[in-house]
Amino acid sequence: MSRFLALAAAGIAGAALAVAGPVTPVPAAHADAATSSDVIANLWEWSWPSVAQECTDHLGPAGYGAVQVAPPAESLKTPTLAWWDVYQPYSYSLDSRFGSAAQFSSMVATCHAAGVKVYVDAVINHTAAATGSGYAGTTLSTKYDTPDYDYGDYHHPGDGYCNDADGIIDDWNNLSEVQNCELLGLADLKTSEDSVRTKIAGYLNKLLATGVDGFRVDAVKHIAATDMAAIESKLTATKSGTAPDVFQEVYPGSTPQPGDYYGTGDVLDFTYASKLKSAFQGSVSDLGSLGSSGILPSANAVDFVTNHDTERNGLHLSYKDGATYVLANLFQLAHKDATPTVYSSFTWTNSDDAPPNSGGYVTPTDCASSQWYCLDRNTAVVGMVGWHNAVGSADVTDWQAKSSDVIGFGRAGKGFFALNNGASPATYTFATGMADGSYQNVIDGGATNVTVSGGSATVTIPAKGAVAIRLGATCTTGCGGTGGGGTTDPATVSATFNVNASTALGTNVYVVGSTPSLGSWNTAAAVPLSAAGYPIWSGQVTVPAGTTFQYKFIKKDSSGAVTWESIANRSATTTSSALTINNSWNLANADATDVTFKVNATTDPGTNAYVVGSIPALGSWDPKDAIPLSSATYPVWAKAAIVPKGTSFTYKYIKKNASGVVTWESGGDRSFTTGTGTGYQTSDTWS
Repeated sequence: MSRFLALAAAGIAGAALAVAGPVTPVPAAHADAATSSDVIANLWEWSWPSVAQECTDHLGPAGYGAVQVAPPAESLKTPTLAWWDVYQPYSYSLDSRFGSAAQFSSMVATCHAAGVKVYVDAVINHTAAATGSGYAGTTLSTKYDTPDYDYGDYHHPGDGYCNDADGIIDDWNNLSEVQNCELLGLADLKTSEDSVRTKIAGYLNKLLATGVDGFRVDAVKHIAATDMAAIESKLTATKSGTAPDVFQEVYPGSTPQPGDYYGTGDVLDFTYASKLKSAFQGSVSDLGSLGSSGILPSANAVDFVTNHDTERNGLHLSYKDGATYVLANLFQLAHKDATPTVYSSFTWTNSDDAPPNSGGYVTPTDCASSQWYCLDRNTAVVGMVGWHNAVGSADVTDWQAKSSDVIGFGRAGKGFFALNNGASPATYTFATGMADGSYQNVIDGGATNVTVSGGSATVTIPAKGAVAIRLGATCTTGCGGTGGGGTTDPATVSATFNVNASTALGTNVYVVGSTPSLGSWNTAAAVPLSAAGYPIWSGQVTVPAGTTFQYKFIKKDSSGAVTWESIANRSATTTSSALTINNSWNLANADATDVTFKVNATTDPGTNAYVVGSIPALGSWDPKDAIPLSSATYPVWAKAAIVPKGTSFTYKYIKKNASGVVTWESGGDRSFTTGTGTGYQTSDTWS
């Protein structure tokens, strides 16, 4: 990492204890030890077996330096099984909603075998707010009496520490209240007491004994810096004999400040993530002044684009921002700032949604399912992890802002990166700082190449796309030549595929076609589409400009069985501009037309409008397959749907609130008939 906690030698209590029982790690490919490897994959709320498998199959081979995992302690098990259960510790048992203690230890060993360190999300400021049962069977009748702590181990109103009447933090400008009273009713540990510090350190040392390499410390702003230092002085060494790596959560606020904790480890940089959101939703050219924008010093920080809190409260970007979110992550990996993190987790509709589970216990991660968003596997992200490792600490050079949407920069001759946050492809000539030659574009896994001549390269960057080249990834015979765009390369364009396709749970939709970027008709290489707008599945692919290609949509179930559309191959022709393709499953292009459904409908916050109807393209009256309408012109909700030509059908509008409750409009069914033309639309008012 950029700068990890260096505990004084006197503070290291000795080698960690051996793990009880044999652990046989799964053989795995290792990251290239010749390059720096500090990128952290945050596999938030993945089960331990799934983390182990990801280390073996993806993180190690891709060159990730570490994996960050969710809190492993036993926690509250709420009736609603919310994600935040795990931030309410019940005991320091390592039997949790993510797996058993044995599975946790095996996961650590397996990740180490893959060359990947393991960092644990450590919840040490508090225990649970609610009484009830935990995932390992612990029951609490009062929040101040747990297997690890008694009443006197906690702060209470009027105890000389917490001077707030109800014991809850109300005044966020009062340092004493922030650090000695309860956060949201969570029982606040009296970390100024040596006995409490010893118990906390005992828990962390138990994790170190399993082989854990370090900690992301949760809610550290609620622990005095002197208390953190005292706790850390009681920690043992890691199994490799070094001090554990520490990075700390200091959520934005007036007090305390991130700099107060530089002495006890690195600090997560919330300002950095906020600046990225502002730039990628505004002008990416603003990133040229990122270093002077108030972000934390790189020597003291860990960067991130989003996390489990901020993707839900809207503070930062999230997977729901689509290609913009991916671009922000690519920039993070390309720019010389602090240690970067890549966040992969489950998708959600309501902010309290739990990860996919059975009886509360998290089920295996399925990255082909719409229930999970595995950014760590994204081809462009994987390419940039290797790129980041290869350029190391080389300075940012040759910064160029070609427009508010297009920027490029080099890394002192070791690499060059450019991105386009616009809606159309962009062609520019950049000074790269690279030696002349032909290089693979790591963004698409080397499918395209960039030619540098005289230190410059003319590249066509796809809409919402990027191009990146580096030393050591030069182009030889057989390199692709269709997109990254050297001066002799054919141009490419971005094609956005949208298809209305209803599926059963566990089945996902892909596009496959005649070009290499569409898998060359190989279903194993088909491009997965996102179900974020279900039943509309969407995805973006770079394809050659000025050409005609063929394609089809396929479905894959959880066993990998493939179902093809039964119609003839579809075809599309590109020009020099980005292309958007709208289809409906098994409805041939020649037989289809579009109807834009528009309805004037007022809604409460969190409630959205949909259209559903009598034909498959409108969900066959099934509300779960209704087409979501856009609120961009609220109170008019609108969306174009692909339906058959020369067809009469009935339809209605519905509303769904944040809990998924459906409200149908009153009155009879509406009706519509399409002809042989295009561009139909309705003009309706909710009844």
